Amino acid sequence: MSEHSDIVLVTGASGFIGAHVVKLLLQKGIKTRAMMRNTNLKTIFQEDVNLEVVYGDLFDVESLKKAIVGCKRVIHCAANLPLGKLDPQTDVIDTSVIGVENLCSVMDNVNTIIHTSSVAAIRPTKYQEGKTYTIDDWCDDASLESNPYGFAKAEGEKRMRAWAESKDVRLITIHPSIVFGPILHPKHIDGSMSYLKHFAKGPPFVLDLHINFVDVRDVALAHVNALEKGENKRRYLTHTSDMWMKDIGLVLKKRIKGRWATKKLPKILAYIVAIFHPKLSIKQLKGYLGSKVSFDVGDTWDALEIKTHNPEDTIVESIESILHR
Repeated sequence: MSEHSDIVLVTGASGFIGAHVVKLLLQKGIKTRAMMRNTNLKTIFQEDVNLEVVYGDLFDVESLKKAIVGCKRVIHCAANLPLGKLDPQTDVIDTSVIGVENLCSVMDNVNTIIHTSSVAAIRPTKYQEGKTYTIDDWCDDASLESNPYGFAKAEGEKRMRAWAESKDVRLITIHPSIVFGPILHPKHIDGSMSYLKHFAKGPPFVLDLHINFVDVRDVALAHVNALEKGENKRRYLTHTSDMWMKDIGLVLKKRIKGRWATKKLPKILAYIVAIFHPKLSIKQLKGYLGSKVSFDVGDTWDALEIKTHNPEDTIVESIESILHR
């Protein structure tokens, strides 16, 4: 396949968003090169004449040079969420910042790049309670200590934009809120889906957290449609719903038979839980318990010609896919 020029390279192809992007490209009959650090995960995808799976690591420039041969269009999904035992500097910030620089260094023949950013690059670390943020906002107050993920996504996006401007390359950045939806591999249960994993496998209570979320299938379609649609250099915010965790539990109670957590844990008990939880910290909860913001997507869905999934359906189908796995 490498002799053909119209191949779309997808970085981070085994990740939650990346895997859905690859699946959608193949459904549309588009030649796709799925780049991943662990090629054993190619079993995520069914065999397809238009699919080529290659090894690639954002810290291994030689692997990037090989992965990008013959590709004029790139969908850059590779990133890490600061969960569990990941190191904020090496695993989160360096992946987004040095990773972008390394990728840019091999993209001399690329004319289009769709870059996965996040609402974390939009919402400031010291955000205003109750405010609705838009693509005009930037997370410009983040640091390694205060908000490593926000810093990583904002800085990575800025460097991608600077490179695209210098090369006159078409660039669109996609900014999802928390991503839910059907998983394609058990490893997708971690990461953003941890919020819903709590309902499937966790204790019978919820934290007082306000969740901004979007369906992974809508995010994937935004990436794929942006290859041809949308305005050059624009940021497109992908977001569909805001719910408290208690509200998510009530949706599940209404739609799926079973006992679903809806009892809200008092703040002091939430802090005690965070001490022993492998993916929570008191520092994280202090910034988010009981507080809320929202996002205005503007013309995203119209510009990229997407009819979004119903948010309640997204929650139900997410939980069903977790339970099935």
